[in-house]
Amino acid sequence: MTATSPSEKDRLIADLRHRLAEAEETLRAIRENEVDALVMRGPIADEVFTIGGDCESYRAFMETMEPGAVALDAAGRILYTNSAFEQLLGKDFAGLQGQFLLDVLPADTVREIKLLLADARATRKSCEVHFPRAGDGELDLYFVAAAIPLRLGTISGHAVTFADVTERVYREGLEQSELAARAVIDSANEAVLVCDRNGIITHANAASSIIYEGDRVGQAFADIIPLDFHGTSGVLHPDDMIAMVVAGTPLQGIEATAVNAPKVKDYLVSAAPLRVAGGWISGAVVTMVDLSHRKAAEERQQLLMRELAHRVKNSLAMVAAISARTASTVSTVKEFQAVFSGRIQALAATHNLLLGNAWSSLGLGEIVKSELTPYIDDAAGNVTIDGLNMAVAPRAAIAFGLIVHELTTNAVKYGSLSQKGGRITLREIGGNNGKSDPLVVEWRESGGPPVAPLERKGFGHTVITRSLQYGRGGGAELDFDPAGLVCRISIPPEELS
Repeated sequence: MTATSPSEKDRLIADLRHRLAEAEETLRAIRENEVDALVMRGPIADEVFTIGGDCESYRAFMETMEPGAVALDAAGRILYTNSAFEQLLGKDFAGLQGQFLLDVLPADTVREIKLLLADARATRKSCEVHFPRAGDGELDLYFVAAAIPLRLGTISGHAVTFADVTERVYREGLEQSELAARAVIDSANEAVLVCDRNGIITHANAASSIIYEGDRVGQAFADIIPLDFHGTSGVLHPDDMIAMVVAGTPLQGIEATAVNAPKVKDYLVSAAPLRVAGGWISGAVVTMVDLSHRKAAEERQQLLMRELAHRVKNSLAMVAAISARTASTVSTVKEFQAVFSGRIQALAATHNLLLGNAWSSLGLGEIVKSELTPYIDDAAGNVTIDGLNMAVAPRAAIAFGLIVHELTTNAVKYGSLSQKGGRITLREIGGNNGKSDPLVVEWRESGGPPVAPLERKGFGHTVITRSLQYGRGGGAELDFDPAGLVCRISIPPEELS
């Protein structure tokens, strides 16, 4: 046995005397009805006991509790309620006493409370319950309901409390929503900026750095991102936009120029109210979509439209000229129809090839084959193409195609393709010194009827000799060799690609 020091003995004696005084005071309070209820903590469960038979004193005890509280008998009927519980249900004590608790609670909470009471037979249990509100604009309520076994004199039952945790639930919900919103904003490819009601930026995703490279959070939107809204005559400013949105008016798809943006200047701006719990607008969410690609596409489209209009005008002028010159060199309508139709088809054939190549350039060999297609079956094996791999620009392609057409129709009517055994050879014979000189292509006929110089030069001769004269060194020369017609076509060097 260990000896106890005098000081330790004094402390123990003082502690025992204090406990004895507390016990005597408790007994005195019980005798004089100063205690209404006691909470006894046992090894298995806590229990609430009332002292004596004064029920009103227990009700007074419950009124001091901040949460809503209700006392139930073993069957679940309401014995007592405090004012906080009555206010929660919107009923007075007279309307609640004697009713089953499960009958007066909202339907959404009945199942949870029923399970809670069944589970709290021996010990304190709790769960979270939801009280929906029917009124417009009213927030639903959330409570932690706790049940503990209760004994009122000879009556056993439960004491149930409802602690309001609505603020905590909504706060946690807002935090989760904010985290989700931030994740969505940060993953967006477009520039997204969130402002408070005063237009101060509270969040900006990484994509918004293309508009302002510095620190955006904490800055006034209108100060660091001045916008020129197209078509508003300067009336709408960024601060006006934020004010309108905060007032509840969203803006959708307005074109604007970010005048101070380091790179991209053109944007499609949308702004929407930032609504939080209860529908209250706490700020604005501004989205800015990069329009540079669309603007470039629009400019390219406008360029193509202008180019198309230019080409159509040129083509119509050429058709008109072909029509007028053809009419001046034929004697009958039937002859005009045949000659004019052939020349228009030749023009269309080259246009189709250019369209397939996006009007970039065409190989000389492709043009020759296209113009010979209507006659190739009759002249199979009689045409030799040597080389002609060089590509030419659209203007030269059209002119070259018309020349080949005139030479082909002449060969079919009067030249080497007008009789069996006649031949045509096309080849490059010179020039094109690093694209500094004209490229010369030779058309040579053989095996046909003897050739004599023209007595009268018609429109076909004009087409052949003049079609390429617009460029440096361009044009064509005809040699009426008795053994076969020879044409040397010179293509301007600036038309070669």
